[in-house]
Amino acid sequence: MSLNVVHLVGRVGVEPEIKWFEGSGKCVCNVVLAVDRRSKNPEDKPYWFNLKIWGKTGEIAANYAKKGSQIGVKGSLEIETWTDRATGTERSRPVIKVDSLDLLGSKKDTAEAMPDYM
Repeated sequence: MSLNVVHLVGRVGVEPEIKWFEGSGKCVCNVVLAVDRRSKNPEDKPYWFNLKIWGKTGEIAANYAKKGSQIGVKGSLEIETWTDRATGTERSRPVIKVDSLDLLGSKKDTAEAMPDYM
């Protein structure tokens, strides 16, 4: 048996970017999510995750999830690979392919503003 399920709750780190695919009418929304570490040290920086949210859920993310908004996501871990055009080197990065999105709140809903690490 294998299992690839990721649950994350955090704050949107930069404004979401939506990309529409001509002809198909499909879209993908790219979101960067900051998730606090489980540490008592307030100086620990958060973990940063790249999210890909497709279709209608991606449209909702682009319209309502702004920088600083708290969101919850459920999805699966994927590894994107590509060849760097400048160097010809194979590159990769982990990405969370989001299946469901919960809009939990905005930055102004909390007194604590998210630090800007990016």
